[in-house]
Amino acid sequence: MEYASSGGGGGGSHSPGDHDHHHGHDGGSSSQRRNRRYHRHTSEQIQRLELLFNECPHPDEKQRMQLSRELGLLPRQIKFWFQNRRTQMKAQHERQDNSTLRAENDKIRCENIAFREAMKNCICPNCGPPPLNDENYFDDQKMRLENLHLKEELDRVSSIAAKYIGRPISQLPSIPPIHISPLDLSMGTNFGNQGLLGIGSSLGASLSAGLGAGVGVGVGVGSSLDLDLLHGTASSSNSMPMMPFQSGSLSEMDKSLMSTTATNALEEFIRLSHTNEPLWIKSSTDGREVLNLETYERMFPKANTRLKNPNVRVESSRELGVVMMNSTNLVERFMDAYRWKELFPTIVSNARTIEVLSSGIMGGNNGSLQLMYQELQVLSPHVSAREFYFLRCSQQIDQRTWVIVDVSYDFPQNSQFAPQFRSHRFPSGVLIQEMANGQSQVKWVEHVEVEDKTLPHRFFRNLIYTGLAFGAERWIASLQRMSERIAYQMATTNPAHDLGGGATSPEGKRSMMKLAQRMVTNFCASVGTSNGQRWTTMSGIDEIGVRVTCHRNTDPEQSSGVVLSAATTIWIPIPPNIAFGFFKDVRKRPQWDVLSNGMPVQEVAHIANGSHPGNCISVLRTFNNSKNDDVLILQETCIDSSGALVVYCPVDLSSLNKAMSGDDPSFIPLLASGFSISPDGQHNQGGGGGGGGEGASTSSNKGRSGGSLITVAFQIQVNNLPSGRVNMESVTTVNNLISATIQHIKGAFSFPGSS
Repeated sequence: MEYASSGGGGGGSHSPGDHDHHHGHDGGSSSQRRNRRYHRHTSEQIQRLELLFNECPHPDEKQRMQLSRELGLLPRQIKFWFQNRRTQMKAQHERQDNSTLRAENDKIRCENIAFREAMKNCICPNCGPPPLNDENYFDDQKMRLENLHLKEELDRVSSIAAKYIGRPISQLPSIPPIHISPLDLSMGTNFGNQGLLGIGSSLGASLSAGLGAGVGVGVGVGSSLDLDLLHGTASSSNSMPMMPFQSGSLSEMDKSLMSTTATNALEEFIRLSHTNEPLWIKSSTDGREVLNLETYERMFPKANTRLKNPNVRVESSRELGVVMMNSTNLVERFMDAYRWKELFPTIVSNARTIEVLSSGIMGGNNGSLQLMYQELQVLSPHVSAREFYFLRCSQQIDQRTWVIVDVSYDFPQNSQFAPQFRSHRFPSGVLIQEMANGQSQVKWVEHVEVEDKTLPHRFFRNLIYTGLAFGAERWIASLQRMSERIAYQMATTNPAHDLGGGATSPEGKRSMMKLAQRMVTNFCASVGTSNGQRWTTMSGIDEIGVRVTCHRNTDPEQSSGVVLSAATTIWIPIPPNIAFGFFKDVRKRPQWDVLSNGMPVQEVAHIANGSHPGNCISVLRTFNNSKNDDVLILQETCIDSSGALVVYCPVDLSSLNKAMSGDDPSFIPLLASGFSISPDGQHNQGGGGGGGGEGASTSSNKGRSGGSLITVAFQIQVNNLPSGRVNMESVTTVNNLISATIQHIKGAFSFPGSS
């Protein structure tokens, strides 16, 4: 097709002969192109062409021949003019359509903003404001219906009574209201069979024995204790905060914006993972890789739309590790919110996929994009959880390499769903490269901007401000330990030893490992500050104090009732590996276990779930005089470079035997207690105690050998009724229990104070 040299109405055309000659010689020079002959039409010719074009934009050959004779032009010139004119008309129409669509789009956007503003204050006059959660909503509706029924009943009874007394009920003297404390003391303490260590009423006697041995506790309930602990707390550990978007509510504009954000984040992350100095530099304190923020801002300039806040901090880290899992399995677990939470029980307290924006190529994970929510925690009631709304995308680079990238999606600040305290995730994620032996090399990048809800206690400041609490090193260490645990669970070798001392079946081993994993998950959910848990501080042992909370256990596979949790954190000048070895040693358990009354403890079953001897599941029997020989202790211990866990729970003998035989362990009720051991964030201080212990770390600790932060937590079931409340006796008992345990720990290490 030849185009006219003039843009105004197609006033000219190329010479057909020159056009054919040019295309016939690919090596034609620029001088040949300059020598083309152009023919400019006269105004009369253009007017005649325009007149025919308005009548017939597509003339046939007969019309073109007649027009060429009338105007003195070649038929091909007529043909090319009409082609050029049609192209011009099409472009004009497209510009007009674009302008119209742009105006309509601006109008719809303005209406959308107006609707959002109106919805903020939209309250139904009959139903009231929107519900905080589904449970409260249905409870409220149920009470409204019951209230209406009671009013009708009251009117009926009043009309009957008025016939006998001769006057309306409203004229009778009013009865003063009865004020009842929100603490229902009539319920009493009921540990039942699922109480701590399953010892029922012997708990008080055990505490008395422990306290009578010279341990001075005497901890009372402080005046700040909120007795109505159940008000506003989560009904279960799986409760979720109110989401800004429900599934299916995202507009096409939102999805397009999210897709663009994810694509840009993917490109940035790939550069972050492959670039070294000067973008990544070694920390001067512990040798970790951290971002050089000046270099980062030059490489990835961003529009500064956020207000400067002195309380906002930037944390960055990068870590490399080998994981006992292939790349496909890792990607599947990362892209499934439930399995992602299961893979990191000590870090991820809540995770949910809000909406799947793209399911990936051929329904797989390559190209998958999701909008997700998660809460991250440190296992202590004294550290605030971090909330993130973020996009997660996965991309397969080649046959053995995957990239999974997370980036925060910022909701408008004027939105009612905008978080009060910001946790913003810059492009972060993992680069997964599968190795020949079926394992994977994982490079983890963390880059976040956070605003602390409250100033961290001085115990935790080094841990948090150095980035160790939520950094890449902790993620890699946890992933290595959990992937090794999964490999041991799937293996048919390394048999476990059952309660009789013989080897149990692979099915029995997997059943016991599932039961222990559920116990650890229960413990982690009970210790942190996520899930909307409200902790109340009690006066007591140290400046940090004991904190208590409670929730209604609504898990259908567990016994319903009210569960009281108490936890606190102490600092001891002992490295984490030494502290872990002390708590794991069965021979030393009577030194800290108040409820054992100083009696010896025997390990009657052992299941290894890692290459380190400290990573295992045990079944323990306590030799005491309570005659509860049918109640044993299920315990899991684990350690990695980021910390350690010692979690235990009472389980009856018959349930353990069923689990050992391979039966489904989900029916076994669990209330876990135990210890979380974390480094205090101090780097080398020149002191000893950093190596050689039984609980030596599974990977490098970057030269750190400071003290340990020990979080002690207990759970007891105080009532079998879901509608019951906590009484003062229960609170005092669990407070004395945790305080006595801490005093025993200090006595075992022969130092008087915790700070």
